[in-house]
Amino acid sequence: MSNVGYIGAFLGGILSFLSPCVLPLIPSYVSYITGISFEDFKTGDKAFIRKLTLINSSAFVLGFSIVFILLGVSSSYIGSLFSFYYDRIRIIGGTIIILFGLYVMGILKLSFLASDKRIHLKSKPRGYLGSLVVGLTFGAGWTPCIGPILGSILLIAGTTGSAMQGFKLLLVYSAGLAIPFVTTSLLINTFLSHFRAIQKYMRVIMILSGLLLIAFGVILLTDSVHILLSMAPDLGVEELIIPPK
Repeated sequence: MSNVGYIGAFLGGILSFLSPCVLPLIPSYVSYITGISFEDFKTGDKAFIRKLTLINSSAFVLGFSIVFILLGVSSSYIGSLFSFYYDRIRIIGGTIIILFGLYVMGILKLSFLASDKRIHLKSKPRGYLGSLVVGLTFGAGWTPCIGPILGSILLIAGTTGSAMQGFKLLLVYSAGLAIPFVTTSLLINTFLSHFRAIQKYMRVIMILSGLLLIAFGVILLTDSVHILLSMAPDLGVEELIIPPK
């Protein structure tokens, strides 16, 4: 795969983190998986809290990464079964991704994406394994904001015909979501003090997310992935997108 595709997947993860369905909930998620109150974050033992937060946050991101990567591998495998219909899958997938982009930007209303499908745990299972379970439930959820971005990357992974490439693509996407989550968890007090300023740019973030999806859609729809590949330096790994015809 070209580095352009990896960068796109990584940006998709970051934009998923910054979406209105994820970013405002970060303090609650951190408090939930660590069992530490917001007051304790401010006044408690800093070293102990940092260690507890790092371990629980890492278990949480491992949980949702497992789900996303398995989805990427399975979508690529399914795509390989339909490699003969690559052009049709490419056109349909590109169209769907563009519609997702318009939805994220608020231009198009898609009712089936407008409801929150996350699994809500009434009480967290105890320990670090519990944080892993919470991460798994987060990854299995289908929220209005993260769904179109994740779904679009899965559609792209489905055109690869390679389970390994699907694994790599969703691994990079998961990293884009995981890195800012763990960083924010460790700097939760700083995040809380600057959150209002971040909220002012939420509309801009959603427009950028939509434009990224539309760009993905146009690339697939026009079958112009080879142009991006020719612009990108060789990373020493096999190319991603176009299976043999």
